[in-house]
Order: sequence, then structure tokens, then C-alpha cells
Amino acid sequence: MEGSFKGILYPARLPTFHRIPAPDSVAHLVQWFWIPEWDIEAGRSSRQHLIAYPASNLVVQPGDVILSGPTTRAAYRDLTGAGWAVGALLRPAAVPLFTNDPGALRDKELALALPDLHAAVSAAMTTPPDDATHDGGAHRERAAEAFVEWLVSLDPASSNVALSEEALLANRMMEVMGSDPDVLMIEDAASQLAVSPRTLQRIAKKYIGLSPSALIRRRRLQDAAERTRSDPTADLAAIAVELGYADHAHLTNDFQKYLGFTPSNYRRSVGGDPD
Repeated sequence: MEGSFKGILYPARLPTFHRIPAPDSVAHLVQWFWIPEWDIEAGRSSRQHLIAYPASNLVVQPGDVILSGPTTRAAYRDLTGAGWAVGALLRPAAVPLFTNDPGALRDKELALALPDLHAAVSAAMTTPPDDATHDGGAHRERAAEAFVEWLVSLDPASSNVALSEEALLANRMMEVMGSDPDVLMIEDAASQLAVSPRTLQRIAKKYIGLSPSALIRRRRLQDAAERTRSDPTADLAAIAVELGYADHAHLTNDFQKYLGFTPSNYRRSVGGDPD
């Protein structure tokens, strides 16, 4: 997918990684499915650094199913041995299907007892095709399809029961704050959506678990990290202005506070990315 590395701080360290768009049947619930696969030689590990999208994820792994709550800072995961995961990046409207308090899951994971989902996705990921040399990623497509079928069976909206206006507003809020570079403050989003800032604060708490300002900040940080990495000749002060920061110092402060390093150090580390 276009922009598939946004939010991934060191793409060169990635194992096999794919994102699959959500079909129309669940597009109101899922932004996309993401599937990493890895096989790390014995005695080594691969550290994956992320500045995740400000949303919850439902993730099927070989051993369990977890609900991963929204994050407030950059995070990492060390991969060892051989493994895989199939995750669904949830839209806000899907969150009440799994928790009534997404804020309680900030920077946390919760194991869920969902044996049917686990069995269906695991079978797709681990059952060899008739001709393994021509799989061509078909196992990933089957895993995403199994995930979709499970969601459709779970979701009342699949039975032509419309989502509430509130849930739809939550989805639109995430889209506006996550993609519109002109939205720099909660008032900008409120104006576009024709609601009050207080309404957006309430919706964000109920459906996302992060404040509206945190959603806007995350988009800007992801964009800044991507521009810093992908264009090594771009002036960092110009990137700051382009993304709505007051100056280079404010961009650096956000990097240091939420990522743990400065834009300059990040650019150097990407340029000399160690294995």
C-alpha cells in the first residue's frame, strides 16, 4: 500500500511486512490489516521501533489474540525465532465491540478469549498451500479474509443495522485529524465537522482513549519522521514550518519528548541503520 511505512521508524529493519486494505464490508470498522512475518537466526533479534497510529489494534498471534490499546509514545518490540502476526488497525467505531474504556488500555495489551478468530486466522497462516512455491502471499490474503468473515459475523452493522451517528462522527474525526495537514488545533477539526470542541473531546475519550490534541500531534510526528527519513537533504527547519510547528526547536522538543531522540539524531541513525 502507498505510505505503508508511515509510523515505522526503521523500515530497513523490518521483516516481511504487508498491509492489506479493509474491504467495504468492514471498512467502517478497520482501516487496514497488517501482517509481519519473520524468521530470525538463532541467537539474534530484530528490534522494531514504531510510532503507532493513535488507535487500538486487534492482533492474532500464534499463541493468543490481544487487544492493543492506543499508545502515547514510541514503542518497540524485539522479534526472535520464527513467527507472524495478523493485526487489524481498528477504526473508532469498532472499539466499543471490544472495550468500554479504551483509555484504560493506553500503552497496554489485553488478552482476549476469541478462539474462533484465532483458529480461523492461524489456519490460514500455517496451512501449506497445494503448491507452496506458488503461494505468492495467498496465505496472507486468506488470513485477512478469515478476519473479515469473523468481524462480519460479530458486527451488528453487517446486518444492515446502521452505526450510530456518534460512531460515524468518531470515524470522521479520526480521518480529519489523521490526514488533514491544515488541522493543527482541535478548533480546526471542530469547524470542519460542524461540532463543538467539547463534543470532539467526549468522542475521543469514548472511542479512542486519547485526546484530540494527541491525535493531531501523532499525525504531525509521523509525517515529520517520514519526511526526515525519506528526504535526507531536506532542511529540518523547513520541515517544521511545513508541518505547522512554530520553529525547528518545537519540532525537536516533540521528537525528544515522544520519540526519545532529536530529528538530527534520527536522520543519522537511519542513514547508518545497523542490522
